Amino acid sequence: MKTNKEKLVMQSVYGKVHSPTAGGNYYAITSKGKGLILPSVGGITYNFKIGDPCMDLVGDHIEPGVSIKNEKREENNALMLLSCVGNEAIVTSGDAKGAKGYVTGKHGGIEHVIIYFPQDDLEKMTVDDNILVKAWGQGLAIEGHDDIVCMNLDPELFDKIEFVETEDGKIEVPVVTEVPAYLMGSGIGASTGFSGDYDIMTGDIEANKQFGIDKLKFGDLVLLKDCDNTYGRQYLEGAVTLGVVVHSNCVLSGHGPGITTLLSCKTDKIKGIIDENANIANYLGV
Repeated sequence: MKTNKEKLVMQSVYGKVHSPTAGGNYYAITSKGKGLILPSVGGITYNFKIGDPCMDLVGDHIEPGVSIKNEKREENNALMLLSCVGNEAIVTSGDAKGAKGYVTGKHGGIEHVIIYFPQDDLEKMTVDDNILVKAWGQGLAIEGHDDIVCMNLDPELFDKIEFVETEDGKIEVPVVTEVPAYLMGSGIGASTGFSGDYDIMTGDIEANKQFGIDKLKFGDLVLLKDCDNTYGRQYLEGAVTLGVVVHSNCVLSGHGPGITTLLSCKTDKIKGIIDENANIANYLGV
């Protein structure tokens, strides 16, 4: 399939490795009413990366790899909006200066861009290291498919994912599972799908098993049924959205693994083909 990638602008945005933070209430209250003290967002997560299971961690909203943020609000808005999954990221300060990685997701609320780096580079990095992202992808369009909105997706990663155009004009894409709209929670109603994420709710154990949510991994591609993300996040019968798992399961009611959206259409033009290997780690070669 042809895209307009040769017309897209590549631009620098940057942030610093953002330390984990804790609010006034240190406890995460589970959906069963139990208070837990758990690791959560931010910092450098050394022992979980894209391709690893995201559901059975002793943590909450864990962001695999490196979490970055810009201290200036307007600049962080640009970092969050323009960074795309698959973009190259480069460390520009500290002992790991020159190390290269890839953007793997964007987490709303706390406003972090999440980045994969090889383990050796993680060991050299520290909080406040500067990281530049070569932002490229917003405005991506598929020729002949104006009704499909592309977002948050690096054009070269688009080319590596095995999209197939069918004779009836639909686009097939490998996904590890399909998720019904009634399981989508925190983040619904956001003004745009071009930044951040929203969560699959995991409070129902049987639903987790039925839809394979209990086996999800960081970086998995998933298809969200009856979910419209073209101009904000909402339920719309027949709509389809392709997304990627960016953070771990959560213990809070209404939360779960976070999904950054990649493609969305108000009709059923995007069709998922179940493939357990549909993970961006495989497409990025990491």
